Amino acid sequence: MAVSNLLLISFLLFFSASASTSASASSLHKTYIVFVQHDAKPSVFPTHKHWYDSSLRSLSSIIQADEDSETSRILHTYDTVFHGFSVNLSPLEAQQLQKVSGIVGVIPEQVRELQTTRSPEFLGLKTTDSAGLLKESDFGSDLVIGVIDTGIWPERQSFNDRDLGPVPAKWKGECVAGNEFPASSCNRKLIGARFFCGGYEATNGKMNESLEYRSARDSDGHGTHTASIAAGRYVFPASTLGYARGVAAGMAPKARLAAYKVCWNAGCYDSDILAAFDAAVADGVDVVSLSVGGVVVPYYLDSIAIGAFGASDHGVFVSASAGNGGPGGLTVTNVAPWVTTVGAGTMDRDFPANVRLGNGKLIPGVSVYGGPGLAPGKLYPLIYAGSVGGDGYSSSLCLEGSLDPSFVKGKIVLCDRGINSRATKGDVVRKAGGIGMILANGVFDGEGLVADCHVLPATAVGATGGDEIRKYISAASKSKSPPTATIIFRGTKLGVRPAPVVASFSARGPNPESPEILKPDVIAPGLNILAAWPDRVGPSGIPSDNRRTEFNILSGTSMACPHVSGVAALLKAAHPDWSPAAIRSALMTTAYTNDNRGETMLDEATGNSSTVMDYGAGHVHPQKAMDPGLIFDLTSHDYVDFLCNSNYTVTNIQMITRKMADCSKARQAGHVGNLNYPSMSANFQQYGKHKFSTHFIRTVTNVGEPNSVYKVTVKPPIGTLVSVQPEKLVFRRLGQKLNFLVRVEAMAVKLSPGSNTVKSGAIVWADGKHTVTSPLVLTLQQPL
Repeated sequence: MAVSNLLLISFLLFFSASASTSASASSLHKTYIVFVQHDAKPSVFPTHKHWYDSSLRSLSSIIQADEDSETSRILHTYDTVFHGFSVNLSPLEAQQLQKVSGIVGVIPEQVRELQTTRSPEFLGLKTTDSAGLLKESDFGSDLVIGVIDTGIWPERQSFNDRDLGPVPAKWKGECVAGNEFPASSCNRKLIGARFFCGGYEATNGKMNESLEYRSARDSDGHGTHTASIAAGRYVFPASTLGYARGVAAGMAPKARLAAYKVCWNAGCYDSDILAAFDAAVADGVDVVSLSVGGVVVPYYLDSIAIGAFGASDHGVFVSASAGNGGPGGLTVTNVAPWVTTVGAGTMDRDFPANVRLGNGKLIPGVSVYGGPGLAPGKLYPLIYAGSVGGDGYSSSLCLEGSLDPSFVKGKIVLCDRGINSRATKGDVVRKAGGIGMILANGVFDGEGLVADCHVLPATAVGATGGDEIRKYISAASKSKSPPTATIIFRGTKLGVRPAPVVASFSARGPNPESPEILKPDVIAPGLNILAAWPDRVGPSGIPSDNRRTEFNILSGTSMACPHVSGVAALLKAAHPDWSPAAIRSALMTTAYTNDNRGETMLDEATGNSSTVMDYGAGHVHPQKAMDPGLIFDLTSHDYVDFLCNSNYTVTNIQMITRKMADCSKARQAGHVGNLNYPSMSANFQQYGKHKFSTHFIRTVTNVGEPNSVYKVTVKPPIGTLVSVQPEKLVFRRLGQKLNFLVRVEAMAVKLSPGSNTVKSGAIVWADGKHTVTSPLVLTLQQPL
C-alpha cells in the first residue's frame, strides 16, 4: 500500500514539475505511447483507466494553461494487447515520465501509410470444388476477420448476409454508430465496426467532416477493397468499367468481418492502430488483416509489432503487407517473426493497352481506362512532357500546373512516373487539354506495370518502352514527319504466361531488423485485383473523378495481405486447434516457387528469375496448406527467447510482451536463428575468415497421418556443405513432435568491401503424400 501511494505521489509530482515547462513547449507536443507495469496500480483506483485519468485530470488545468481545458490529453487506454495509454506530451515531459516508477517505457508515435475476381480461382479456391478447402471449413462461417484500415462501405453486395447463420456466440464486439453510419449498418456478415481518431486529431486538429466521415464509413476505398478481398461474398456480375468481368468473391466468403478504421486523410497513427488491435482482440477476432506499414524500427519501438505480439499471444493470426518499396533490397516492412509478412505477385490476367507509334512500332502497356476511346486507326500528335514546360523536371513528371496548355492541347503526352500519383498525372494532362497520356516507368521501376482507372485514354509502359518512345519523339521532331501515336485498348486477357511473377513494387528482403528471419514470408496476388469500392469515390481516387463503380481494380501488397488473411481464416476453421504460427508454417512449407511454365518465378522489375529475398517461401497454395503434413509451431515463450538472443534488454522485452523475461535459459538454447521458424537464414561476416559454419535446430509436429515416415532431401546453397540429422523422422501418432539438426558449412568468396552475396537452397521432408519445404538462405558479407 505504501509503495502504491508513493507511486501515485511520484506520478502527480512528475506532472506538477513538468507543468511549468509545458506551456512554452506546447508547440512541440506530440503523441507518445506509455507502457505501464500492470500490477503497479495504486489500490485506491478501481481500474487502470481511473488511475491514468485521475493522474492526468487532476493536473489538467495547470498543464493545459494554453489549451482547451475541457480536452483531456489522454487519447486511448490499452489493456488487452498491452497495458498503458497514449497521451500528448512535450519531449521533456516524455523524458521525465520515463523515470516514474511503474512506467516501463515511453515511445513516440509513428505515422503509417496504406500499402496500396479472378484471384480465388487462381489460388485454387472454386465454389464447385466440393472436396477442397472451402468445403472443409464451411467457408469459414464462424471465423471473424478484423480489418484495420480506412473503414468500410457496408451497403456493398460483397458484405450482404444472405444465408449466413447467427453472429458467432463468442463475439463481444459492437457496431459503433457515427457520421452516416447508424448501428444498423452492421449485419450477420459485417458484425462489428469501430473507428479510432484520437491520435490523428491530436496531431492534425479536428477532422474536416465535409471531407471524411467521423465513423467507420470509408471515404478512401482502401478498407472496403481489402475487406472484400479477405471475405467478400459471391457477387455476379462484377467488373470495373467493363474490365475483369465475372464473379467477385473473397477468400473466405462466409467468414464474418469487423472493420476497425484507423487511417484518415493524413495517414494512420500508431496510437489509433494500437487501440484497434486492443479492441479487435478483446472483441474476439480470429484474424487481423493489416495493409499498413512504415519504417522499420526495433520491435520495442514498433507499435504494429507490439500490437501484433499481443494479438498472437491471444491466439489471433496477424497478416500484414510487406510494403511497396520494391524492387530494391532491404525494403520489407512489418518484419516481426510473430507477423505473417505478405509480398505481392501477379495473376494470369492482364489488361493490355498498347502504344502504336507513328513509325509502326508497338510498345506494350496496361490500363483499365473505361471511357470513350481514341478514334480507331487515327494517330495523334505525341509530345514528351519534359520538353513542354518552363521547369523541365516538374513538367516531365506532369505535376500540378506544370504543363502549358498551348503545347499540350489535342496531343498524347508522355509523362514520367514519380512524385504524384499515376492517376493524378492523367488528370493534369486532361486539365491542360491533352487527349491521352502514356505513363513511363523510371529505371528504378523497371518493367513492372500497374493498370489504373485513368480519367482519360492512358496507358502505362515499362522503362524500356519509355526510352524507346522518347527516342522516337526526339528523332521524329527533327524529321519532316512529326511524332504521332495512339493507344489501343485490348480489354481483359486471361491465361497469361508466365504467372505468377513477383510484382515490381513488392518490398524485398533481407529483413532490416532480424536478418536471421527471412522476410517476406510468402507472396499472394497483389497486382490489378478486383474488389468492392465505395459509392462516393471515383475509381481513380482523384477528387474530380465523378465516375461511380461497385468494384475497382487496385494493386499493392495491401491487396496481397487480405488474400492471406482470408486463407488463414479458412485454415483456422478447418483446424481450430492450430496456433497462428502453425497456420503460417502451413502456408510457408506448402508454397510454390515455380510459375505456370514450370520455371522459377520471374521478377517483374528485371525479367530475370526472382529469389527468396523477393518471395520468401514462395507463392501461397491454399489447398496444400490445408494438409501440410508437418508444422513448425511456436509459442510466446519461443519469441521471448528470440528477443533475448537478439540482445534486447529485459525492459525492451517487457514493452513488447507485457512480461518480465528470464534470458538465462534462452542463451543456453543457442543463437537467434534457432527460433523454430519454417525458414532458415544465416549471415556470415567475412573478417578474413576462410570457412564458416552454423547450425539450426528445428522441431516439427505431425499433423498428417498417424504412422508416417518422412525422409529428408537436402538442396544445398551453391558452394556449401549441408547435413541433416536424423535423415529420417518416424512418427507414431498425430501431434507427436520430433527434432532435427541442420549443419551448414560455407567457404569465403571474393567480394568487394561493403558488398554481399546471397545463396539459397532448401531442406525438404517428404512421406510420399506431403512435401514440407523450408528455404535455407546464406548471406556472406564483406565488411567495409
